[in-house]
Amino acid sequence: MSQSISYAPARAPLPDHEQKQAALSYLNEAWAEARHDGVDGDCLAQASLFAAFAELVGTYGEDAVAKFVEGLPGRVRNGEFSVGVSRQ
Repeated sequence: MSQSISYAPARAPLPDHEQKQAALSYLNEAWAEARHDGVDGDCLAQASLFAAFAELVGTYGEDAVAKFVEGLPGRVRNGEFSVGVSRQ
């Protein structure tokens, strides 16, 4: 006796900018749920950074990620990660 398994056709991959928007939406939902459950924002941020850097190192390697993070201080100082802060 054989069983037939039906698979839904895969959708075409989204363009990169749409994937990033979708990923951010998923992360915002998970973040909100964790905060609702009482997880501290600083703990979430550190865990998120660890997970992100681990993924990047797994994909690109340690040297490439180290080079990438060298530019982060300037980006932080320039307000690239400041949400809702008006710059004058």
